Amino acid sequence: MSGVRVHPNGLCESEDVGDGTRVWAFAHVLPGARIGRDCNICDGAFVEGSAVLGDRVTVKNGTLVFDGVTCEDEVFLGPNVLFTNDLRPRAAIKRTGEALLTTLVRRGATLGAGTVVVCGVEIGSHAFAAAGSVVTGDVPAHAFVAGNPARVKGWVCECGQRLSEALTCPDCAKSYREDGGGGAGGGGAGGGGVGGLTRAS
Repeated sequence: MSGVRVHPNGLCESEDVGDGTRVWAFAHVLPGARIGRDCNICDGAFVEGSAVLGDRVTVKNGTLVFDGVTCEDEVFLGPNVLFTNDLRPRAAIKRTGEALLTTLVRRGATLGAGTVVVCGVEIGSHAFAAAGSVVTGDVPAHAFVAGNPARVKGWVCECGQRLSEALTCPDCAKSYREDGGGGAGGGGAGGGGVGGLTRAS
């Protein structure tokens, strides 16, 4: 794998890793995992064999990305983020493949430190989960969610700043509008398909 840097104490068993990606000490990437370009997989992280990471994804220390999880480009996974893939785990029953529920994290989303993602959900583009959130349902695009279970508390810009009530960023002046999916009007972490906001300007 030319252009891939693996720390002497890291273990990268996948052959499908993009140029510029770094795998740091005590991180473990299993065979079959698909990792894009310029990713940063930090100390103690684990990426299972059917997980998919896009380009420029950050996987911070201690984060666990299991089979069935797909993170699109420029997703940020904070320290100790935990994904699940089985709603009914039993030690005596080994579920694989289609028996596992998938999770999709859309482009540019951020999951803060210690976020737990219950499988079978979609997290919309540029959404932001606060540290310690427990995500149990779909998260609309650009939603800021927090709590257990995570609930929509507001909206965030592509730059990460909270939006005003007029859905305008006070830092970069980008403005947004509801995308018609119904996600911006609800108080929960759900939203059909997954709803939320799109850029207006």
